[in-house]
Amino acid sequence: MKKKAIVIGSGFAGLSAASFLAKAGWLVTVLEKNASPGGRARQLKEAGYTFDMGPSWYWMPDVFDRYFQQFGKVTADYYSLTRLTPSYRIYWPDGPMDIPSDLQQLKLLFENIEPGAALQLEKFLEEAAYKYKVGIQKLVFKPGQSLTEFLDWQVIKGVFKLDVFTSMKTHVHKYFKAAKIRQILEFPVLFLGALPENTPALYSLMNYADIVGGTWYPEKGMFSIVDAMHKLAVELGVTFLFNENVKAITVENNIAQKVTTTTKEWQADVVIGGADYHFIESALLPASHQSYSAAYWDKRVMAPSCILYYVGLNKKLKNILHHSLFFDVPFEPHATEIYTTKDWPKNPLFYVSTPSVTDDTVAPGGCENLFLLIPVAAGLSGDTEALRDFYFDKIITRMEKITGQEIKSAVVYKKSFAHSDFVSAYNSFKGNAYGLANTLMQTAVLKPSCRSKKVNNLFYTGQLTVPGPGVPPSLISGEVVANEVVKHFGS
Repeated sequence: MKKKAIVIGSGFAGLSAASFLAKAGWLVTVLEKNASPGGRARQLKEAGYTFDMGPSWYWMPDVFDRYFQQFGKVTADYYSLTRLTPSYRIYWPDGPMDIPSDLQQLKLLFENIEPGAALQLEKFLEEAAYKYKVGIQKLVFKPGQSLTEFLDWQVIKGVFKLDVFTSMKTHVHKYFKAAKIRQILEFPVLFLGALPENTPALYSLMNYADIVGGTWYPEKGMFSIVDAMHKLAVELGVTFLFNENVKAITVENNIAQKVTTTTKEWQADVVIGGADYHFIESALLPASHQSYSAAYWDKRVMAPSCILYYVGLNKKLKNILHHSLFFDVPFEPHATEIYTTKDWPKNPLFYVSTPSVTDDTVAPGGCENLFLLIPVAAGLSGDTEALRDFYFDKIITRMEKITGQEIKSAVVYKKSFAHSDFVSAYNSFKGNAYGLANTLMQTAVLKPSCRSKKVNNLFYTGQLTVPGPGVPPSLISGEVVANEVVKHFGS
């Protein structure tokens, strides 16, 4: 008889874990509290506009290709990809700068900013390529259950080349002096949830992903990935139940015996938590079977939360790219407010995605689709509609001034999403948007374990465990935990 698994949550990691377990011969049921799959990557359709609610950057296409290949598929079976060129635009205080998708053009750009930077970029990327190829295979795909996992000759031999003990900031500053180049190369690690000075230089592999791997757009948006993974999982025999809010996990003799939702009780041989790790521990398990204390969780360094706006305009904007970073104000004060003082920002940097520049299916004809994001500290109180309106007005005013065109008067649809929504929709710990920051002390074996320390058949996957935040890491996380289940419970 086939073994049964319950997966709680259908984000990228939950979808991945479910599919790999189904491939291994398990009967898998996914319980999802929301009405559709995807977790933070759900889709919003309103007033003729289609919004990706969460992730908007498609990096590391090889990770997605590898995922589908393991099921005898190719990415193109489900969606097509367009490489964005330029990759994105940065608005500096002294004007905009487009980041070329072509490496030779990027080298010329760097050389114009800082003489000698083209050669330095070659050296920097050579190291980044090594980290990408060795680091991902030898470090990222590990379950983080023991230090012995890392007793690999290639890792030991190349430990200094992997730069695990050097900060990203130190690493970048070793190569470049120009502030703009430094900020361009430090920006990708912000996706990992920590400042460059607190992120291991190993993650310059993100620069390789950005510059060499490229920035892509999946046909009809990021939800296309969710839709593809969901369809694949169904093909593999996975059962999905939506609007099933899990209320408790019953444990007897250190075994999870049943999972209780608002409508039913479910029994399984293994339970995988693909929802928020802290929520599952603190709200679904009895205190006696929680691996980590409240004090432990409070000491974790969380990646930021954010204020999101989904905006429909009744006109097209001129001279705007798919991805725009508004670095038109100083970075340091906003960074301090996110990571140190943990205050609402006074003058935030922000990001705008305009997918309708690339894809005419996401907005009515002659209209524009905007996704705006302001990074803010996790755990803030005072998330009110008035505060959201204040920040929206602030950043749109800046955007109007910088781009030289009226935007507010063209808004025909607007929805915001922030701390309280992350908590209510995803049971997100401290309202975080990205998970646990990838600091040195929260890497690999130092992350919350992907296997419960007190419940033998309870496992975890997603952004609060290995390997960390981001869409490609979530796909990997699901694979890693499914392999751990098969290792301990068979197929």
